Amino acid sequence: MTTSLDALLAFLRASVTPFHATRELVCALEKQGFQPLPAIDTLCPGQGYYTTRNDSGLVAFRVGDGPADAGIRLVGAHTDSPNLSVKPQPLKVRQGTAQLAVDVYGGALLNPWFDRDLSLAGRVSYVDEQGQLRNALVNFERPIAIIPSLAIHLDREANANRSVNPQRDILPLLQLAQQESDFDFHALLAEQLKQEHNLDETVRILDYELSLYDSQPAALVGVRNDFIASARLDNLLSCFCGLQALLQAPTTQWSFLVCNDHEEVGSVSTVGAQGPMLTDVLYAITDGSQSLRKLRENSWMLSVDNAHAVHPNFSDKHDDNHGPILGAGPVIKINRNQRYATSGEGAARLKLLAEQCGVTVQSFVMRSDMACGSTIGPLTAAETGIATTDIGLPTLAMHSIRELAATHDPEQLIELLGAFFDRKA
Repeated sequence: MTTSLDALLAFLRASVTPFHATRELVCALEKQGFQPLPAIDTLCPGQGYYTTRNDSGLVAFRVGDGPADAGIRLVGAHTDSPNLSVKPQPLKVRQGTAQLAVDVYGGALLNPWFDRDLSLAGRVSYVDEQGQLRNALVNFERPIAIIPSLAIHLDREANANRSVNPQRDILPLLQLAQQESDFDFHALLAEQLKQEHNLDETVRILDYELSLYDSQPAALVGVRNDFIASARLDNLLSCFCGLQALLQAPTTQWSFLVCNDHEEVGSVSTVGAQGPMLTDVLYAITDGSQSLRKLRENSWMLSVDNAHAVHPNFSDKHDDNHGPILGAGPVIKINRNQRYATSGEGAARLKLLAEQCGVTVQSFVMRSDMACGSTIGPLTAAETGIATTDIGLPTLAMHSIRELAATHDPEQLIELLGAFFDRKA
């Protein structure tokens, strides 16, 4: 296993929520000398900077030698993935068990959540002994919950037409309990918080943003380790590849990595692609509306989000001529109704770039009789006015609790993004 695959698996294992993913990105950037974004008059050519928002989104960039309005290159991705999020008043005691009420975040494929060893992580807001409101991340790491399936003896049609009611069917079990006083969820969080952050003081939990996740770590699978199996490949795979390309980017060029949150629920938030996180930075690095207009005209963005690979058991779900194959390289994503931002010129530029760096690319177009999903590409293009091309790595089981990609593809994407930052086309 190569060093880059080792690093990818470690990143996937650690990035169990958007908060943890952003923290991992910041740690990697700081190790390479990136600094928190200061006032505009202190930016130094060749230096890397970053800024975060809501602890779950990030913009990082390298300052080029010339003015930004000569053109910048941006790679966009998102930190969030479909999951089960814990409700504010979650405790239910039923039939001798303590359970958590959950909301479905994003378009989760729900059936694979059953019978998995689940852990819990996220951000907790609490009051310390001095009465100060603070935020901190928690990650239980060990399995503390499970959603058992209904036995087939009680549902003989389970293999034919079992459906999942998100209000009723997916409440995880935490422990045995006879009454609500047998389990205190806030006390559990407070104890975990104190252990993780070495706090001796009393803390009072006020609120949280927590989600369940599969405690089985990312791994290589297959007879020859041909596949990466992991939760949250959509879209942490793109975040990781964008990060590697940025860290290797030339210090003479303006190069950006934008990792938004909330893509899976529409991107309408302060940290989503329809929010001001990126545009605030673009305003900061330019010196007026004319300079910003020039930047928009001269820049190019790659929106990097996973693409649907052809499933060998369901190949009829793809257009015959536009079915990406696992292991065959990055995918150009095209939709003439602007669900993807790719134009003909943008696709051509990317194909030329791929030729110049020796990377094979594929094309994806949804079947004409099936609805097409979307991503941050069209939204970012509309918000910034920057020409954008949508690409991604082919993936199976997208939005499942465990997704699948080919081990060969991330290296190809990093190579392509590196050439993009290096202005090879």
